[in-house]
Amino acid sequence: MASSRKQEARALSADERELVEKSRAPAVRLLTDSQLTRLVKRMRERRSRARTMAERQRRELRGKAGARGATPSKADEGSRLKLSVLSTALGRLDAETERRRRVKAKTSLVASAKKALALKQKAGRAAPAPSTRNANTGLRGKERIAVENHVPRSTRGRVRKLVAKAQAKRDSRPR
Repeated sequence: MASSRKQEARALSADERELVEKSRAPAVRLLTDSQLTRLVKRMRERRSRARTMAERQRRELRGKAGARGATPSKADEGSRLKLSVLSTALGRLDAETERRRRVKAKTSLVASAKKALALKQKAGRAAPAPSTRNANTGLRGKERIAVENHVPRSTRGRVRKLVAKAQAKRDSRPR
C-alpha cells in the first residue's frame, strides 16, 4: 500500500524519518559504499524492531498475549504502517546496492576484456593449428569403413519377407 509522506512522518520517529529520506533517489546516490552498507544495517535493525512491535501488538489485540504497556493496544495500524514504510525503504536500499554491484561487475569485465585484447595484440598473430580437414580447401569426407556383416544372407531374406508379410496383414485390416 502506498502511503503519503505525511502519513509516513506521523508513523516514524525523527531518526527513522531521516533514514527513510536517505533511502530516496537523489540522496542514496550521493552515499559512499561504506555509508550505504551502514545505512542498510541500521535500516534492517529498525525494520526488525518494528516487525517485532507489530507482531506483539497483533497478539495483544487477539488476546494471545498480555499487555506490555500501561494500557493494552487498541489498534495496530500505526505499527503496520511503520513496518511497511521501513520495508519499502529497505527495498530501495537493496536495489541501489544491487545496482552498484552490477556496475562494478560490468566495469571489471570490460577491464578484463581490454587487458586480454592488449595481450593478444602484443603476442601477434599465431599460426593456425595444423588440421587435416579445414574449411578453406573444402571438407573432405571420411573414408568409409567396411563393416563385416555376420548375419547370413538367407536369414536376412527370411526376416525381410517375414516383416513384409506382417506389414501387409496390418495394412489389409479394416479400420
